Amino acid sequence: MVRPHFRPSQLAAPTSILSPHLRVATYNIHKGVRGFGRAKRLEIHNLGLGVEALDADLVFLQEVRHFHHAEAKQFQRTWFGWPEQGQAEFLAPEGYEVAYRTNAVTKHGEHGNALLSRWPIGEVGHHDVSDHRFEQRGLLHVPLIWNGFEIHAIVAHLGLIHSSRMRQVERLAEYIAAAVPPHAPLLVAGDFNDWGEKLDAPMHRAGLHRAQPPNGRRPPATFPSLVPVFSLDRIYMRGMHCVGMQVPRGGAWVRMSDHLPLVAELELGEP
Repeated sequence: MVRPHFRPSQLAAPTSILSPHLRVATYNIHKGVRGFGRAKRLEIHNLGLGVEALDADLVFLQEVRHFHHAEAKQFQRTWFGWPEQGQAEFLAPEGYEVAYRTNAVTKHGEHGNALLSRWPIGEVGHHDVSDHRFEQRGLLHVPLIWNGFEIHAIVAHLGLIHSSRMRQVERLAEYIAAAVPPHAPLLVAGDFNDWGEKLDAPMHRAGLHRAQPPNGRRPPATFPSLVPVFSLDRIYMRGMHCVGMQVPRGGAWVRMSDHLPLVAELELGEP
């Protein structure tokens, strides 16, 4: 297990003129490709515009390709072509720092989780939470400095089987206890694949509460993007609370991924 930390030179002094709101987005980008067979299309360039339009301080990304030789060859002669760098670096708006770690290695490439940050990041950690050999899953852990405060961000993409997800939440809790300072604000965001809405209780036992719209409504659905029904994409927090939440909608967002992004405005302090 890698324990992230900051070097002294990375710690910034508090700045009172900065916004008290931390804008956070989580987005499963479906590896930048949609469709099947001849209808398969490259969406990573549109996703770059979409990520920039979110205007988030932190963007938690899942299903991010680092490389894929077969798809790079397939799309090399298309109008824009397959990006030369990894998708995380390609999607990062100008001035953002990038953290990426691989979760799954496949025949032609690999993919994993990424964090794009408008704020300085520390040493990146990764923790394997795979529950069986058919699903490779991991946690990306990134400490960062926002308005002079150290905040810890964990990007998660949990398994497709409920029992696996429950065990992965237990491993997440163990990892947090071992690798995150006990009083540091913490964000855990990503695709939780929680179709039955059963993870809030075990996440609460781990000291995390789910970001909810401040108007008392249920969190908005993000999947499937065409007709969203399930709230699979979530933000869990410690030491922060939600003051605003939205899900971008429209034809462009439907086209780019099978998930919609979830965007939240957060403030320091418990609700």
